[in-house]
Order: sequence, then C-alpha cells, then structure tokens
Amino acid sequence: MWHNARLLNLIATTLYAVVVVMALAAGLMWLAQRPVFAITHVELAPMYGGALRHVNAPAVRANALGKLSGNFFTLDLDAARQAFESVPWVRKASVRREWPSGLTVKIEEHEALGTWGAPDTGRLINTYGELFVANPAEAEEDARLLALDGPPGSEADVVDKLEIMRDWFRPLNAEPLAVTLSGRYAWRARLSNGMVVELGREQTDLDRMAMDERVKRFVIAWPQVTEQWGKQIEYADLRYPNGFAIRAANVRFLTEAQAAAAAKAREQGTSHANGANRANANAGGAKRGPASNNNPTRLRKENAEKTR
Repeated sequence: MWHNARLLNLIATTLYAVVVVMALAAGLMWLAQRPVFAITHVELAPMYGGALRHVNAPAVRANALGKLSGNFFTLDLDAARQAFESVPWVRKASVRREWPSGLTVKIEEHEALGTWGAPDTGRLINTYGELFVANPAEAEEDARLLALDGPPGSEADVVDKLEIMRDWFRPLNAEPLAVTLSGRYAWRARLSNGMVVELGREQTDLDRMAMDERVKRFVIAWPQVTEQWGKQIEYADLRYPNGFAIRAANVRFLTEAQAAAAAKAREQGTSHANGANRANANAGGAKRGPASNNNPTRLRKENAEKTR
C-alpha cells in the first residue's frame, strides 16, 4: 500500500475533499445563523385574488409569528403553514420563502355562513360546512348570519340541506334563516316570512324522497292556504304522509281546559234562563199576556252584537 503512489494520491485527494466539504458546511452553518437571515418580514396576500377582510398584520403577529422557529434556511414550512392557519379567520395558508429574510403567505379566509349551536359560543360555520371560532360581530359585517345546529359531525349535512331548502321554499318568496337537525335526525326550519316548518326525520334515501314529496305538495297548496288563512302562517307541520297542519297568526284555538270551561259556562247560562222562564210562567197563572221579549237566545245574540 505505502509503495503504491497512485493509491496514496487518491487517499490524499479524498481527505482534502472531505476537509473542504466540512469547512464549507461549517461556513454555511455559521452564515445561516447570522441575524441577517432571521425572518423579519411577512407579506400577506389573498389566495384567490380580491382583498383580505379579517386577517391583518396585527392578527398575524399576535397569533402566528411567535410560533415560528428558525430562519430563512432552517424554517419548517409545513410548521409555518400550520401556525398561520391557527390565526382566526384563516381557512388555508401557503408559505413561500422570500430572500433573504422574508415570507410570502397566501391566505384563504373563512366565509361565514352562520352560527353553530348556541350563539354565545363564538362557533361559526363556513360555506364548506366547517366549524371555526371567531367574533360573530365581525362576521355580521359581511352578511346576515344564519342560525344552524345539529349533532357533532353533521355540519356538512346541515349546509347541504340548507341549499336544498332554499330551492324548496323559493316559490314562497321565502328562504331559511335557521335550520336545525335534532339528535333523532329530524329537520326543522325557520323561514324569512316568520314561518316555522317541521319537516320530519331523514335517515334513508326513502325518507329523503318522501320529505321532498311532502314539501312539494305543501308548496303547490300554498296559494290556497294563504287565500283561506292569510299570509301570516306561523307554523307548518309537514310530517304527515297525506297532508299537513298549519297554524295562522290570526287564528287562536282553545285548549281542552278552556273549551271545557266555555261549555260549562254555556250550560249554566241556559239553566238560569230556563229557570227564569218557568218563574214567569207560574206568576202569570192562567192569564196569558203578550210573548216575553226576554228571550234568552236573542238576548245573548244582542249582547254579543253589542259587544262586537
């Protein structure tokens, strides 16, 4: 080996190359750690054009910059993306390095559709059926928030059903302002005309088809309903297979207790009137005078007319 000059030259060259590479690596590491490459500038831009409405530099500084670690060379871009996506109103983010100490962050903001669950929780739902937490007052600056609710994991189903309901009730010149899916998978909607609609349960394709048919039947009958009962329909129950029930704002029904009390009052009035008639007949004896004007039925009718 020691007498092989060619081999010795090869070993020496390799050692020199290793030393040079190590020196270059050390130099690069030292250079990369210089303050000049620390992330000092972040440029925000909308992902799909337009303008950012809710995400701004103060929000990014408060929620994301403190979570970044490393400089221009060592920053983990995937971790940086997650940090920016933790900022309120950010749905998606993409991060790109900008030489020598900056980042360009493209952001897709949430488009709020409505509140989810109790209004005071701060939970909002976007147009994709995804939940996020933000200030509802900020969302209301963009559009009127709907009131949506359902069991955990049903967010996308509720948003899909909302779109279907918009098509259903468009012929009524109404749109859903609130949609609720109960734990038993029963649907309820409150429309812009003030009417609450019970739609029933939906767990299978057959349930879905039956619900669609019930709604179509109600929409077709709507002109006759409003002609007879007026347009102020407070409640519609569409869960019946062959019809529906409604409650109009200008119509009130007695409860069972109220109906029983009214019937008892009528019976007592009739009894007292009959007793008075018998007393008058006995006092007159065989003598018959002119017919009495104190006819109980007519009297009640006159009183009713006076009352009206």
